[in-house]
Amino acid sequence: MLTAMPTASPPPSSQARPAPRDRGDACPGTLRLHAADDGALARIRIPGGVLTTRQAEALGCAARRLGDGDVHLTSRGNVQLRGLRAGCGAELAEVLDTAGLLPSWDHERVRNVVASPLSGLDGVGRQDVRPWLTALDTVLCANEAATELSGRFLFALDDGRGDVSGLGADVTVRAIEDGGAWLTPGAVRVAAGDAARAALAAAEAFLEAARSHGTKAWRVSELALSDEEMAHLVRRRLAAERIDHQEHPEPTGVTGGPRLGLVGDALSVHVPLGRLTPHQWEALTQVAGIEMRLTPWRGVVVPTPDLTAELAAASLDRLAAAGLVTEPGSAWLRVGACIGRPGCAKAHRDVRADAARTLDAGNSAGPSLYWSGCERRCGRPHGEHIDIIATPGGGYQLSATAPGQNTRTLSVGDPSRIRAALAAITS
Repeated sequence: MLTAMPTASPPPSSQARPAPRDRGDACPGTLRLHAADDGALARIRIPGGVLTTRQAEALGCAARRLGDGDVHLTSRGNVQLRGLRAGCGAELAEVLDTAGLLPSWDHERVRNVVASPLSGLDGVGRQDVRPWLTALDTVLCANEAATELSGRFLFALDDGRGDVSGLGADVTVRAIEDGGAWLTPGAVRVAAGDAARAALAAAEAFLEAARSHGTKAWRVSELALSDEEMAHLVRRRLAAERIDHQEHPEPTGVTGGPRLGLVGDALSVHVPLGRLTPHQWEALTQVAGIEMRLTPWRGVVVPTPDLTAELAAASLDRLAAAGLVTEPGSAWLRVGACIGRPGCAKAHRDVRADAARTLDAGNSAGPSLYWSGCERRCGRPHGEHIDIIATPGGGYQLSATAPGQNTRTLSVGDPSRIRAALAAITS
């Protein structure tokens, strides 16, 4: 049975402020493991999603030896290892430290940085953000105050194409036409050479604001401040750090993730539900020459500057044979899900299995879908999509919001009727 329940549209994000925090976040990391139903979970921050092949091999080895064997990608281009056996924390930390994935043990949970994955590879961006990425990670790990940031605080470095600018980061730096960088919060232009320092200054302004308001806010959006008030604090901090800045309008244009296939000097693939089997991870590491880049859209970009077109096509065929998505017409591109059962005790259903059963492989059109095992909706993406939320009775609730319209919801008691519910809620 499908039951329609129209509800009021939520207020804009600038008005919908979460309640103030009175505690630090419990976000897992490499040194702080999370106990899940399928074993311990480690979340490993990979700034910009950039991994050398040596680091990728170390991650794959750790997943096989200590966990369930799979490498799980997050919506921030990070990695989760699941099913970790009890008491393996010290061994895992040693493996990752040796591979260079723990440059600062004090900062390992705050190295949350997304960056344009194709930057410097396809000639589209206005500036290669790799120098910004390296510099930001360096100054972040060297800054003692930065350890106070929550494991959820996010930086975004956009090369001007507008891909990661739309991910709702707390601090965004975006390349602009005149060769400089636009910073928000603050809405100012800074010199490209000051991009990393300016991003850190904005984060410090956030920490200062949180302290002055007596809250342990995890995100900028949780501060009881208007955009103008936050911009003032950031500009004041930039001035204190002697970083030249001028007011500048927000750059226009927001795009999505990288297209698939051979893109410039890179191969781009999508990972269904963000879960890479040992065979798939090995295929990627073997195709990668020097590095790979994990994307916030649960994909992987492999730079291939030295491959001929024939060898690149053969590499794509190999990755497709391993079960990775290499063509833009796949319906997997619009489907995401949390871990669900049996990995999470709070989940009401095996949402990944339900998503796979419901997938219409021939239909790549339509809205993005996100399947959640419970009302918490862990990993829910930023932007417009349809939530498919498992309910305690074994059914689902679907929720869709279109711009300028009220939220529409449908309750589905029988999961086999999800397709009919999706047709109804989008009609």
